[in-house]
Amino acid sequence: MLTGIIVKGIGGFYYVTTDAGLIECRARGIFRKQGQQPLVGDKVLIKRTTEDPTKGSLEEILPRKNQFVRPPVANIDQLIITVAAGQPEPNLLLVDQLTVTAEMAHVKPVICINKMDLDAKMAEELASVYRQVGYETLLVSARQDSGTDALRRILQNKTTAFAGNSGVGKSTLLNCIGGSFGLETGSLSEKTQRGRHTTRHTELFPLPFGGYVFDTPGFSSYESVGLVPETLAEYFPDIHRHADACRFAGCAHMAEPDCSVKAALEDGQIAKERYESYCTLYTEAKKQKKW
Repeated sequence: MLTGIIVKGIGGFYYVTTDAGLIECRARGIFRKQGQQPLVGDKVLIKRTTEDPTKGSLEEILPRKNQFVRPPVANIDQLIITVAAGQPEPNLLLVDQLTVTAEMAHVKPVICINKMDLDAKMAEELASVYRQVGYETLLVSARQDSGTDALRRILQNKTTAFAGNSGVGKSTLLNCIGGSFGLETGSLSEKTQRGRHTTRHTELFPLPFGGYVFDTPGFSSYESVGLVPETLAEYFPDIHRHADACRFAGCAHMAEPDCSVKAALEDGQIAKERYESYCTLYTEAKKQKKW
């Protein structure tokens, strides 16, 4: 049997990259009986057919490091959360939702601020918010091929997914750093300032300098499965580092007195935008818990 990685799945066929090349596989029926679904990014064992060595059957899914529901992918090392310095306007709540997604799955979040050439001041202000958290933060311009060397270094020998709003330039960045992906890119709608979705299915691309990168449709929302308000602060490192000093155990950092998180906010140790995102997500998680 061969060991490989699923790089694409379409119409019941799974394309597995191995030392023997790319093998087109069908999954065994046992996966369906066991309620298992092979995912792009899965490390698997396959058996080639005797008639055609380019075809085979998927025999076993090896243990996963992590997995996501939307999009259905597995074994991500890091999530490059991409935001534009204008066009479209930055949605920091979405960025923070995605950092929570990454933190919950034990995936490294990296903030990538693209289109820095449009508004350098905005780009620096965004960067300061997330560098204060402690997240690795990149300033790039895919159009000018600026900052992309640092992005390549981060991607090297890792399995990475890009996430963010449509129109922030994820596919353009992938084409810029990969050179041969040929991914379709979309323009912004003049009326809505939103990008047109250009990715049709999930695919894992090998990088010329080592590693893999997902081109993933739908990775613009966050996973709230298992998120409860009492543990939300654990996924905000900038808030969590101050939480132990609160007067009351179980402090929600919302309206309680002698809250060290709110004191840190007033001192500028926590960005106002991050705290607002925390409050919004806390309220949403509390509503979900009631249901």
